[in-house]
Amino acid sequence: MEIRPILSALLRNKTGPILVAMQVALSLAILANALHIVNERREVASRPSGLDDEASTFYFSVRNLNQDTPEQMLATIKRELDVLRAVPGVVAAGQVSQMPMSQSGSTTSVAADPRQERESAYASAYMSDGSMVKTFGLKLVEGRDFLAHEIPEVNQATNRELPTMILMTKALAEKLWPDAPAVGKTMYFGTGSEARGAQVVGVVERLQTIHAEVGQDAEYSILIPALMYGTPGTMYALRSEAGERDRVMREAEQALRKSSATPMILRIATVEGDRKDRYRADMALSWMLVTVSALLLLVTCSGIVGMASLWVTQRRKQIGVRRALGARRIDILRYFIVENVMITSGGVVGGVLLGVGLNQLLVSKLEMTRLPLPYLIAGALLFWAIGILAAYGPAWRAASISPALATRST
Repeated sequence: MEIRPILSALLRNKTGPILVAMQVALSLAILANALHIVNERREVASRPSGLDDEASTFYFSVRNLNQDTPEQMLATIKRELDVLRAVPGVVAAGQVSQMPMSQSGSTTSVAADPRQERESAYASAYMSDGSMVKTFGLKLVEGRDFLAHEIPEVNQATNRELPTMILMTKALAEKLWPDAPAVGKTMYFGTGSEARGAQVVGVVERLQTIHAEVGQDAEYSILIPALMYGTPGTMYALRSEAGERDRVMREAEQALRKSSATPMILRIATVEGDRKDRYRADMALSWMLVTVSALLLLVTCSGIVGMASLWVTQRRKQIGVRRALGARRIDILRYFIVENVMITSGGVVGGVLLGVGLNQLLVSKLEMTRLPLPYLIAGALLFWAIGILAAYGPAWRAASISPALATRST
């Protein structure tokens, strides 16, 4: 193996090899971190929300334009729920205060002990008429759902009392009580002397928050039993039979409008649409990074191929002399492949160090996870393969020229 002669030749002409190695190093560092970010963003965007069938779940935001008393509002809500549940294809329907991933709603501070100096977490507070587990198809992993007689009718205009019982997600339960079952425990709203407790009667496997944050707190949610009235507007969530959502949406809207003697403002949205809106920026970033990575890889490949072709062309006379002295085609081919692999290896070493350093910066500034080793290994193998393929074609063509013709060329 001609490693020493190759190394000596590279040291005599440093500029070209150094530029190629730097290009490989920069490309490897950026490519590995970019693809890591893309994979993270896509994993975050594909997290389960906790709903049994997102594709079949939608909701109405309804505001009646009549000037009803609170009692009339309550009667209207009950009537509208009956109307929605009677629509063919509706599996379940219920009143809700907010929807997961909708980026609109309320959160509350919660604690396991009111004597804590700080709250344990912030949780999305979903209020419902008791049908949320059924409507969303949530999976109970501990305890039970609310019973019918446990659902209070709450006038939001005058009632500021906190609930006495709740359901919570498994993630929040593990945050508050890591080493004990949550059912039967008392969770507190806030801390200090004004904190109020509510008994945990059940735990659901997951329900994403309204903002679906990145991290474990994306599943810090509580469910509060309450049939809400007294303020303009309400929200109804519905789950249809599989594949029937669009038809059920149309018929449910028509049924709601027909049931009201006065005009109403009605907005329809789907959980699928909320998911797309929530992760639109993440997906745009992913596609942008994929595009940049592809262009960077193309530029790097062009640079390696162009430089390899130039080196072979400049040394055609040397190739002819070696062929005249008995060197075989395979010897010429091996020489240039080894040379390119050595240059690429220098770039790979620099790229690994630069990639790790760049990742450390991203971890400290953007709270990203550490770059997994397979990304760097795959990147190194990719650039080694590019280096070999870049040298193979020009070297084989040059080695195929007769020694007499090669030595006459300038």
